[in-house]
Amino acid sequence: MDVRDPVTEPPDADLVAAVRRGDARAADVLVRRHFRSSYAVALALLGNPMDAEDVCQDCFVRALERIEDCRQPDRFVFWLHQIVRNRAHNAREYRRVRSGPSVDELDVAGADDATRLVESNETGDRLAAALATLSPEQRQVLLLKDMEDWDHRAIAGSLGFSEGMSRQHLFNARRLMRERLRETAPEDGSHD
Repeated sequence: MDVRDPVTEPPDADLVAAVRRGDARAADVLVRRHFRSSYAVALALLGNPMDAEDVCQDCFVRALERIEDCRQPDRFVFWLHQIVRNRAHNAREYRRVRSGPSVDELDVAGADDATRLVESNETGDRLAAALATLSPEQRQVLLLKDMEDWDHRAIAGSLGFSEGMSRQHLFNARRLMRERLRETAPEDGSHD
């Protein structure tokens, strides 16, 4: 989970303290350090890369403006991910109310947009569609574990459930992904 070089980059708590003193470079480091994991959380909830990116940008602005509200600077990323989850839920609800279709229809429609996350070929399309069928919790755990290489303790702390539940979500997500990918495998026997 920790993407910093401990020799050259300070821990989050030091960066938060620097941001509180007005250090813009410290804010940039925090954004660079945590953008990908925040994006993974937003994408897992929204299913649309552009919406996820918008939510992340809004959340970083909000987090940096309200940095004094971060009570545990050493747990900045968990505080930030809570902001991302709340904003993503709000964005999803706003989209549902404004557009009329159900959230499920939006997630399926957003699967085509998710191909930006993976290669835009048949395999990428199949992966994006399979990812869209997972629950938001399963997507978050899968993306944080497999894309960001977070451990279950960090995932559990960020998402607010036990390590055992994190493992269960990952197990189920991987099983469902395998099933969905088998179901959509090319008929000609070729492998991607």
